[in-house]
Amino acid sequence: MNQYSQIIALWQFYNIASIADIDKYLDSFRVLFAYHSGKIENEEVTYQDTREIFENGRVVGYTGNPRALFEQQNQKLCFEFLKNKILQKEPLSIELIKEIHIILTGGTYDERRFIENAERPGEFKKHDYITGVYEVGSPAEDVENDLTELIDELNAYKGKDILKAVTYFHAKFEYIHPFADGNGRVGRTLTNYYLITHNYPPFIVYDEDKRIYYECLQKYDEIEEIEPLYQFFIYQTEKTWRKTLALSKKIKQERKKMTDI
Repeated sequence: MNQYSQIIALWQFYNIASIADIDKYLDSFRVLFAYHSGKIENEEVTYQDTREIFENGRVVGYTGNPRALFEQQNQKLCFEFLKNKILQKEPLSIELIKEIHIILTGGTYDERRFIENAERPGEFKKHDYITGVYEVGSPAEDVENDLTELIDELNAYKGKDILKAVTYFHAKFEYIHPFADGNGRVGRTLTNYYLITHNYPPFIVYDEDKRIYYECLQKYDEIEEIEPLYQFFIYQTEKTWRKTLALSKKIKQERKKMTDI
């Protein structure tokens, strides 16, 4: 069994069925995910500030840009918001995506987008924003239809390769670029939400690996090829859970020694 398969087996062994289970098995993960997901697009985000927000609800003596704190506080709020939905296995929908966007981007839209362009958290973009090397992005008037079709495709998937299905969703979501801001944070959150609700381990896209991440997304933009992103997500899953898997194996070995005595 390869490492990725072992991680899936470990995650499924947890058998998450309550809020207490979510808090137990995702305690460290939630902070690291919020930190790296925020850091990818905002260099002012720090691990220490993120940890303080998650553990204490505030940061003492902060003198940096308030936007960085808003973004990380929003990550915490979103994690709390999604707990019950995870347990209920609520499927992805336009409404849920908009709710997640409202939470993740509240108080973070810059003045030009908010005032001049009348863009708002929880609303699809009203203007066309070119993104990426290949200048992708659905026209504003097509966003809802394009995203509805994508959600329907994912929700109709009955195959066994859950990670490959959500890799396709992630690439296409970022290609559509439905919002004026926050598409990366929302897309990474949706990806993990889908994985957890299908009993697969979530993962962190590490800030130090963001160049590879962007290159994989660009490969989809260029030729609609998801294999590089799929392999990258496997790598990130292994990186996310490697220490946990090693600790689990060590505990099993120690227990076996005790029973053999």
